[in-house]
Amino acid sequence: MDNLSDTLKKLKITAVDQTEDSLEGCLDCLLQALAQNNTETSEKMQGSGILQLFASLLTPQSPCTAKVANIIAEVAKNEFMRIPCVDAGLISPLVQLLNSKDQEVLLQTGRALGNICYDSHSLQAQLINMGVIPTLVKLLGIHCHNAALTEMCLVAFGNLAELESSKEQFASTNIAEELVKLFKKQIEHDKREMIFEVLAPLAENDAIKLQLVEAGLVECLLEIVQQKVDSDKEDDIAELKTASDLMVLLLLGDESMQKLFEGGKGNVFQRVLSWIPSNNHQLQLAGALAIANFARNDGNCIHMVENGIVERLMDLLDRHVENGNVTVQHAALSALRNLAIPVVNKAKMLSAGVTGAVLKFLKSEMPPVQFKLLGTLRMLIDAQEAAEQLGKNVKLVERLVEWCEAKDHAGVMGESNRLLSALIRHSKSKDVIKTIVQSGGIKHLVTMATSEHVIMQNEALVALALIAALELGTAEKDLESAKLVQILHRLLTDERSAPEIKYNSMVLTCALMGSESLHKEVQDLAFLDVVSKLRSHENKSVAQQASLTEQRLTVES
Repeated sequence: MDNLSDTLKKLKITAVDQTEDSLEGCLDCLLQALAQNNTETSEKMQGSGILQLFASLLTPQSPCTAKVANIIAEVAKNEFMRIPCVDAGLISPLVQLLNSKDQEVLLQTGRALGNICYDSHSLQAQLINMGVIPTLVKLLGIHCHNAALTEMCLVAFGNLAELESSKEQFASTNIAEELVKLFKKQIEHDKREMIFEVLAPLAENDAIKLQLVEAGLVECLLEIVQQKVDSDKEDDIAELKTASDLMVLLLLGDESMQKLFEGGKGNVFQRVLSWIPSNNHQLQLAGALAIANFARNDGNCIHMVENGIVERLMDLLDRHVENGNVTVQHAALSALRNLAIPVVNKAKMLSAGVTGAVLKFLKSEMPPVQFKLLGTLRMLIDAQEAAEQLGKNVKLVERLVEWCEAKDHAGVMGESNRLLSALIRHSKSKDVIKTIVQSGGIKHLVTMATSEHVIMQNEALVALALIAALELGTAEKDLESAKLVQILHRLLTDERSAPEIKYNSMVLTCALMGSESLHKEVQDLAFLDVVSKLRSHENKSVAQQASLTEQRLTVES
């Protein structure tokens, strides 16, 4: 290593004189030393202060520039050398060199910047602010035949695309076009995988999604799926998954999704439909997720239901009832839930037997499946007949009551409560209420009235008012033990309660008057005082209901 010390001293002198031959000789010695022992050589370089001189050597005119950039790239492989490189002011001259015409300079400069900024979001953000993205995209277009330079650009894109601040800059370049062009030329799996790693984070941006669709990425993805679908090679299976996942990601953008749907006549939509009956789980999953994404507006939902998509999804679910694939179950249920949102689809889906197909998954122990199952049923039961039929299904109601206690899964708990309430509100049926009382559901509806979500509080209060109006005798004991009257008192006195909550709490209070024990609780808690204050409420409906409630309570007292 004594030779190294001599080299560093000599380099300091030649760096100032810029004597080409001796400078080049010193740089060659340094590269050799780094190849033999990178860490030790880097430590010596840091101690010698040579890094500070490198900034002046990084000039477009110097024939040694590529070697200097190469040395920086090598030393910056060591984490402890990255900050010293930044402190030596190397980033700015390196960024300038990205405008060079020399391919070797470009390659080594890209490596140097990549290694210095590796794993540092703040340094990568600095590069983005210095405008490297448009420069690199341009380089990819110009030097697409240079494999090493192409790879350097892709690695850089992969790192920078992770940062949210990069997406806007990428969207203002023709990155989509360049990547798709490059993708079409690749035959090797590794190279395609590298491009996929850039495409995935970029495709999270809606503007870039649309650009990728317009650049023809979808056709490339469909081709990969077709080529790999029957292969059992590990690489092919991985590539099929990546391609189909990316396809689904492109459908998450409203514009890109609508462009690919093409009124339900598009080639892409038709191809995706063909994935659902496939025997490949990955394709079934991607197909169902794609349908769920297409089903994000009413027009698409109506068209798909008219054209038989529900039957295909039910067939798919049927294949996954016993020991089925949980992700496929979840995706197919998501699609059915979205399709059930437009009013015109509900009756068609009910008559197609969707509730029966969905209820087969009641025994599922997987919260994501439970959540989508509940959401699908809740979307379907606007019709009185369907709500009544489901509300009298003891197995379903018992499972709902059980899930109302799923404290570890707030989504499942919330959806179960909402479905219980919806069964009562839409059926207005005494039998449904009796089933829910017998299964122990009342206490959950009372708790739901204290939810932090106004919509859920309201749904609970309306359901409880129907219970009190239709089956007060049956529910009386449960309403008492759930402390409903105390909760109503709290809702009416709390200034933060929304107007509709106060209104529905008073309607419910009036409905409870038919029960002697609940009536006594209302009297003991001096509801009359609370209600008479609400007669001057700024909301007219609340004020009117307060007058009516006051009259009712006065008559009953």
